[in-house]
Amino acid sequence: MRPEFPAGQSHFCCKQTVSSTPVGSDQNLDELPPKQRCTEGASTENKEGPRPLRFLQSHTRSSPVSTMTLLEDPDMGSFGPELPAMFDGVKLAAVATVLYVIVRCLNLNSTTAPPEVGHQDTPLSRYLFKSCPLLTKEYIPPLLWGKSGHLQTALYGKMGRVNTPTLYGFRKFLPMPDGATATFDLFEARGDHSTGDDVTMVICPGIGNHSEKNYIRTFVDHSQRQGYRCAVLNHLGALPDMELTSPRMFTYGCTWEYAAMVGYIKRAFPETLLVVVGFSLGGNIVCKFLGESPSNQDRVLCCVTVCQGYSALRVQETFLQWDQCRRLYNFMLADRMKTLILSHRSSLLGLNGSNIGDVDLNRLYAATSLMQIDDSIMRKFHGYSSLNEYYEKESCLNYIHKVTVPLFLLNSLDDPLIHPSLLEIPRALAEKMPNVMFALTQHGGHLGFFEGAMLFPQPLTWMDKVIVEYADALCHWEKNRPACQRSSHQDMNSYLKRTGLTSSETRVHPLLAFGSCCSLSLESR
Repeated sequence: MRPEFPAGQSHFCCKQTVSSTPVGSDQNLDELPPKQRCTEGASTENKEGPRPLRFLQSHTRSSPVSTMTLLEDPDMGSFGPELPAMFDGVKLAAVATVLYVIVRCLNLNSTTAPPEVGHQDTPLSRYLFKSCPLLTKEYIPPLLWGKSGHLQTALYGKMGRVNTPTLYGFRKFLPMPDGATATFDLFEARGDHSTGDDVTMVICPGIGNHSEKNYIRTFVDHSQRQGYRCAVLNHLGALPDMELTSPRMFTYGCTWEYAAMVGYIKRAFPETLLVVVGFSLGGNIVCKFLGESPSNQDRVLCCVTVCQGYSALRVQETFLQWDQCRRLYNFMLADRMKTLILSHRSSLLGLNGSNIGDVDLNRLYAATSLMQIDDSIMRKFHGYSSLNEYYEKESCLNYIHKVTVPLFLLNSLDDPLIHPSLLEIPRALAEKMPNVMFALTQHGGHLGFFEGAMLFPQPLTWMDKVIVEYADALCHWEKNRPACQRSSHQDMNSYLKRTGLTSSETRVHPLLAFGSCCSLSLESR
């Protein structure tokens, strides 16, 4: 006999209970255990409304018939076991994809190797290989991220270096003929050079950089400890706390400020020898400076450039391509240049003789690439009529073949800013010119060249070490020149004849001209 239930509660309870019992079952509510009967729920007061729902949940979980029904459902029996296997496969595929992306992005499967060095077989090049072990040993970047050119470049751009030292020097101000004020910072050596000579490194930083940048400070500190005096150019308009005194800023290849700094060093230190160093855009400036006039190479021991692009026009063309994210780098560099130019807006517009107007600044606001900034602003500082003329005249490509001092060109194959096709320029120079040595590393990024075991980089980079090592070798090579000068003049003529040069070619640098007579004494050491 069915019990009577109060309206409201029992109807909901019994309906749900019956629906959970299979058709054909003889079990009814009277056969349920007393504690689970609906009559218990019926005696519950209305204020305990949720109680029948608790009964329903308890009954559903504890009913053996319901449990057996779920297990014997043919649909569930055929589909259920496949779900875990399918989900496991998706997880494995996701993990494999992530690992593949990490390996590809971090370039973990790339092997380390010594730099590829292009050169002619000369006494000086043989001596350099013996005196510069870094040119023949593997460059080993940090294992987890150092093989990615993007991460090397990003770390250089964001941090510069780790544990950057503090430098103490003097800032020099040089008035220019057009009213501009060039500045450079002078840092004295912290000890004697290994040769006992007075040697000064004249350094030109990268685009929009100055002596306060971390990578410059790290390199200067290392050079000071090895006995070098350092003079670092501050690009015109790059210092944040110095206003322009003429309506012009630094450009891609203007050598005026660098020439003024070198001239000051020569006058202030008449006995010093010079090591010319240029980073990125600075490499273009120093090579152009040396090739502009033979007198610019006086007292210069050697020249070192790092991560330059050699051809301004081809660099800007490749900057518009998306491979290796160069277009993105182009946008970020352009944004940085826009900020720098606009910080001098009042000087560029207000000073007499300015070639920049409001229309040019409006075009600057809309610029998204360095080429657009060069066209609207930079080329007008020197009155170039077109962008092509600006790039042709400002590039070192038309001057570098006139450089006769030992020239060391360093690039990285994974530099995301330098297209691989541009590296054919220094490779061809090394094949044709006996004074040129071109070193190409597998890793290093753009001005990165970090070293380290696993994760954390060392404060001093491979780039810092190899520049100083190369300069030291040239200083010791020069130290032996007096003995060569005391040797017979026939030895020099024999060397010139053997290399296809003549004595009338006065542009032959002494370090190369006397190389043959020096080689025996130097290589035996």
